[in-house]
Amino acid sequence: MDATVAVPGSKSLTARALYLAAVADSPSTITGALDARDTRLFADALEVMGARIEGAGQGALRVTPMPLPPRGGRIDCGLAGTVMRFLPPLAALATEETLFDGDPQAYARPLGPLLDALARMGASVTYHGQPGHLPFTIRGPLRTPLGAQAWVDASSSSQFLSALLLVSPLTKAPLFVSAPGRVPSMPHVEMTLACLANAGVDLEVVDEGNADLATWHIFPSRPRGGDISVEPDLTNAGAFLAAAMVTGGRVTIPAWPGRTTQAGDAWRALLGHMGARLTLDEHGLTLAGPGAWNYPGINATMAQVGELTPTLAAVCAYASTPSRLTRIAHLRGHETDRLAALAAEINRAGGQAVEETDGLVITPGPLRAATIRSYADHRMAAFGAILGLVTPGITVDDIACTAKTLPGFEAMWRSMVSGQGPRSAGGSPASVPEGGE
Repeated sequence: MDATVAVPGSKSLTARALYLAAVADSPSTITGALDARDTRLFADALEVMGARIEGAGQGALRVTPMPLPPRGGRIDCGLAGTVMRFLPPLAALATEETLFDGDPQAYARPLGPLLDALARMGASVTYHGQPGHLPFTIRGPLRTPLGAQAWVDASSSSQFLSALLLVSPLTKAPLFVSAPGRVPSMPHVEMTLACLANAGVDLEVVDEGNADLATWHIFPSRPRGGDISVEPDLTNAGAFLAAAMVTGGRVTIPAWPGRTTQAGDAWRALLGHMGARLTLDEHGLTLAGPGAWNYPGINATMAQVGELTPTLAAVCAYASTPSRLTRIAHLRGHETDRLAALAAEINRAGGQAVEETDGLVITPGPLRAATIRSYADHRMAAFGAILGLVTPGITVDDIACTAKTLPGFEAMWRSMVSGQGPRSAGGSPASVPEGGE
């Protein structure tokens, strides 16, 4: 394998760009935005609230902001965590009711801590099923008097905290936003804060360095409109890097940023520690892999980069020594219970994976032909595709679910395997991220 794979825009950055553009003080143009089911659902929801978004699938989105407070209506969340978590606080600014519903699988995803936080701020929440889950109706307005404080338990999802941070500048007075305890996937919170700051929102950190309480002071203003550029999705890029890792091939991801808030940048350290040769230059990031059984396993604390776990687990299944991935209990609340799913599918293919309270232990061994179940989870489908590069007879039951965040995955995968000519790469293994070994 020797290929260059151009990865579409970051889903996380696209959602934040759409949100801020939809509530900005003037129109915006977003380039590089991901065009996938999740982002289309997000854009559709913002249009229900009153924004106008044009140009989907044409390379640039033109966003006309909504009036504030937003309109009510019915919002289809699909299986998109950004829709079901980022947008209820925005809807809670309105006195009209907004109904949030989604795919049946989305009913299992936890929302209670966020909705409880909004209720403490004066919102009315009516559940139409299990409390703390979709479907529900929300109505405001939020009460944010001078000196008001909002707090949310974000221990199960950093999206709860990002949701409050995003809505905070739209309230009538400065707001203190807190998250007691440890927050998983903090790079996503840092991404939210960077996007707010880039849009001209005035904010300051309070209690910096306190591991048990993170607080931010957000000052009211509408974000600044203008031109927004979205980076490639580095998390999605991981499947293609992993392909080179397990086959002993080489893959280049163009336009890899030198500095970024994306959690996916951790691929450089994680795979470098396992023996990949990496080069970051004007061509992008190039990874040359050692091939299955030719690299060691890894002991890594994944709390801040949990979304990388399914892809990393596929790499660990073909290592020469066991791996242990920890601090990922929050993955049970993703599209599926990813810890249980990964253990089940590795074992289904004849491997050995043990699910722990907050992690996975993977002991590599020869795998056999099997049908890998995706559980309607795009990350699990990509996990199965990686296994299929090494073990004959591995199939994936629903590769189409990758369209959730990466439309055209199948065509990209075929093109990568066919290769696009010889290339050269070099470099030394990257440094190990904090928490890794």
